[in-house]
Amino acid sequence: MEKVVSGIRPTGHLHLGNYFGAVKSFVKMQDEYDCLFFIADWHSLTTHPKPESIQESARNILAEYLACGIDPKKAPIYVQSDVRETIELYLYLNMNMYLGELERVTTFKEKARKQPNNVNAGLLTYPTLMAADILQHRAVKVPVGKDQEQNMEMARKCARRFNNIYGVEFFPEPQNFYFNAKALKVPGLDGSGKMGKSEGNCIYLLDDDKTISKKVMRAVTDNGPQAMNSEKPEVIENLFTFLRIASSEETYKYFDEKWNDCTLRYGDLKKQIAQDLCAIVAPIRERILEYQANPALLDQIAAEGAEIARQSAHATLDEVRRIIGFRV
Repeated sequence: MEKVVSGIRPTGHLHLGNYFGAVKSFVKMQDEYDCLFFIADWHSLTTHPKPESIQESARNILAEYLACGIDPKKAPIYVQSDVRETIELYLYLNMNMYLGELERVTTFKEKARKQPNNVNAGLLTYPTLMAADILQHRAVKVPVGKDQEQNMEMARKCARRFNNIYGVEFFPEPQNFYFNAKALKVPGLDGSGKMGKSEGNCIYLLDDDKTISKKVMRAVTDNGPQAMNSEKPEVIENLFTFLRIASSEETYKYFDEKWNDCTLRYGDLKKQIAQDLCAIVAPIRERILEYQANPALLDQIAAEGAEIARQSAHATLDEVRRIIGFRV
């Protein structure tokens, strides 16, 4: 089977953007591909988390992965920092990357703008570490969101450059994988184009029904449709995106017709969205809490996943060292 690898940074908790954008695909893929999923705790160091929060955050994400339906017997889950081979490959890949191309990465420029007092080297070389995460397993497909497409191109560049420099065909060029043919971007509740932790516009998988309803009812809207069959502005299209991902086709068509004939009431629309999102989140939340109550089980699952990941990474690294000219 084709090898697939992907990970999520353990900053806070998973939100609906993570769930619909990646994790649902992970669950489907585990039956069709040779999957490895990881919790990218090294990546979180770019924002300098407190030491006591690193393990707690990793456990939280692991519990949420499991609650969403990832089966570690089908798709091992590991914590990034448990596979130290990654760092050695990260070093080798960095030796072949150039400052100018790293500085042009959009996610680096955005992060540098948001944290001007903490533009660290890890932030700059984030794409190289991501490439090491992928290439150490010689993965051919990577489930990604829209915001990671440029980083994926950098991973392919790392693979091509290594192969070209050393005259080998060792690393495959990993391809973006979208289970629904294209990347799904879940909008934020503040009218922005993307749901994200740093933007503070998220619905989390641990949110209770009351919290979800409050967040949805506060979602940004406008003055309502002003003409029959008019184009929806972005803030309203965002709400209809929630209908697409959480509600039935009949429900979507009902509110779309209300928009088109100028009879749509945003309060009714938001209540429907909140109701349907609560129905999705509630069973996941219950399972998360069950897993969180058993930290020994979480640690065991992470340890077993790390052993499998280390074997994969070690085999790759031995060959990389041989190709470069170092002792194995």
